[in-house]
Amino acid sequence: MTKTTKRAIWAIVIIAAVPLAYYGFTIGSAFSRMASYYDLEHITENYRRTKDFFNTTTVHASGTPWQFTYAKRDIPDTYVYDGEERSISQLMEVTGTTGLLVAKDDTILFEEYYQGEAADDRHIQFSVTKSFISALFGIALEKGQITSIDDRVEKYLPEMVGTSYQGVTLKDILTMSSGVRFTEDYGDLTSDVNRMSMVIGTGGSLNDYATSHEREREPGTFNDYVSVNTHVLGMVLTRVTGKTLTALLEEQLWQPLGMEHDAYFLIDGHGMEVAMGGLQASLRDMARMGRLYLNEGNWDGNQIVPADWVKASVTPNAPHLMPGFDNADSDTPYGYGYQWWTPSNPHGDFMAAGIYSQYIYIDPTTGIVIAKTSANKGYNDPANKLHMDMIITAFQAISAAIGGEAEGTQLAMGD
Repeated sequence: MTKTTKRAIWAIVIIAAVPLAYYGFTIGSAFSRMASYYDLEHITENYRRTKDFFNTTTVHASGTPWQFTYAKRDIPDTYVYDGEERSISQLMEVTGTTGLLVAKDDTILFEEYYQGEAADDRHIQFSVTKSFISALFGIALEKGQITSIDDRVEKYLPEMVGTSYQGVTLKDILTMSSGVRFTEDYGDLTSDVNRMSMVIGTGGSLNDYATSHEREREPGTFNDYVSVNTHVLGMVLTRVTGKTLTALLEEQLWQPLGMEHDAYFLIDGHGMEVAMGGLQASLRDMARMGRLYLNEGNWDGNQIVPADWVKASVTPNAPHLMPGFDNADSDTPYGYGYQWWTPSNPHGDFMAAGIYSQYIYIDPTTGIVIAKTSANKGYNDPANKLHMDMIITAFQAISAAIGGEAEGTQLAMGD
């Protein structure tokens, strides 16, 4: 081997090693950041500091915030679950509640913060974000930017041709019925949802990631919660409007609703928002979103979100979307609409829900809105799989008691 050949080989090795080393460093740094963010010892603080961990955009607050009135009172501390009377305050403590707000119509009856949380903290919403995306989708439909939710997604995203999303309708995607294979297990570091998080952490493209999955079922036949579906909805919105999700959220919701605090939106390495769960908002602004849906999309006489869209969004409309622990065509006992949930035993109430126990609960029968931010350290423990059902049952108890003007005992959680 000549010296020239040896030099050429070494040059190739060095050229190849540099990007590999950089890639390895990037992956390692991203993994370390994600592991730190989800570290149970620190998640309570981390979930209100998400902006410090990742790149974000800002959804600007209104210059003239809309204000709730206040009439502070005690709220119930008991609910019945599985035939047993239980404590709401204990449940809230066990699920790592950092903020809890109960409003009736335009009046806040209860608002407390725990574990160092403050009223102006912007807490990560996780999948509560999906319900905000749904509102934007309904507005785009009304504007004619989307022709019909029965359209196939490739009409708006031609890059979906040849992927698992080809032939899937927007309605199938909205209702988590796309048939796309996706593992939604936050406790498994190799799951699809955690690989999706790594794409964010490494500065990759979630748009590219959305095209990388396989088809598991026939679309429109099974309710399988797939977070990447919401990212596809976000892609459609940015494509048909020519605007970012941040701009749409600010123009169509944050400003018209008189939101009190700036919100932050987590973005990937290409500036695309994490539509599946990247919104960070304050507790009172969560409650304002609840008030909007309590009033069927109307805000003091202005129809912000079409009323028929709101109704359709919170009404399961196919057998596989119906609530019930015995629904064989669903992986959840809760009903599902267009990125909104219904309880396992609904009476017209519905909710936005996110991992680690984030909620906006709305009960139109009583005028009650409940917002909850949390850092539930036991979320991934299989022993706690009924936490969501218990929390919603507790919310129903609060709603029934206050809606009926019943007197409750004080709900007092310790820090």
